[in-house]
Amino acid sequence: MEINSTTKLSDILAAYPWLPDELVKIDGRFNIIKTPIGKMMIRNATVADAVEKTGLEESVLIAELNKMIEAHKS
Repeated sequence: MEINSTTKLSDILAAYPWLPDELVKIDGRFNIIKTPIGKMMIRNATVADAVEKTGLEESVLIAELNKMIEAHKS
């Protein structure tokens, strides 16, 4: 899966269901993904939306996501 600013978070999490536990290591605000409200919010949210909410740089978030996915494959 190619992850870019328009990639939906729900698609990423469907492909990598273990990722919410890892995202918290990037930024604690990702804890919301584990809540019922967070699960509803991410249905249409994109990587760009996550960048806006966390204040992380897009390139940093995408690089961290890719790094976690690669590490999990090993």
